Amino acid sequence: MHTLGDMTKALNRPAVYLRGLQTRFELPRLDGPRYSDAYLAFLRTIVFLRTLNVAENRLHDLWSLEKKLLQLLHVDSTGSPTWFLDACGQTGRLRRRLLLTHYDLEVELPSRALQLGLNFAEGLPELFSGKEMGEDSLRVLGDCLKLYHAIRSDVVAERPLGIAANRWALRFK
Repeated sequence: MHTLGDMTKALNRPAVYLRGLQTRFELPRLDGPRYSDAYLAFLRTIVFLRTLNVAENRLHDLWSLEKKLLQLLHVDSTGSPTWFLDACGQTGRLRRRLLLTHYDLEVELPSRALQLGLNFAEGLPELFSGKEMGEDSLRVLGDCLKLYHAIRSDVVAERPLGIAANRWALRFK
């Protein structure tokens, strides 16, 4: 478990920057050493992508879509207050994971197939299905994939400059 101070050191960012990310991405603020490795992994992903010049509004839009998709798949019913972060930092089966939440969809992306109707909750069923109420997990997945490809293009375009900057920074050893 980590404190906010631990995360500022690990990410080389001031606390005010991390607090801003917590606010803009609607992340829970915790006291003391209560931040999980997954929480830190999510912030690290955001910092890395921002360093690679990916616009924060794109990241926020993707974050909102991924959370919405996970809600449609009923992943939010696991009881964890940080349910949307709990898979962050997982490294296995990367082609099956969403970019920001790292949730494993059990199919390789950019597949258009999902196992619909998964419900990890033990609550009462809804009167109407989500699709009948206008929620369609495949539509949300499609929106996620569009943003993912835009972010991927941004990263690919920025990569040569990042590599050159890292080489140049070796002067300051």
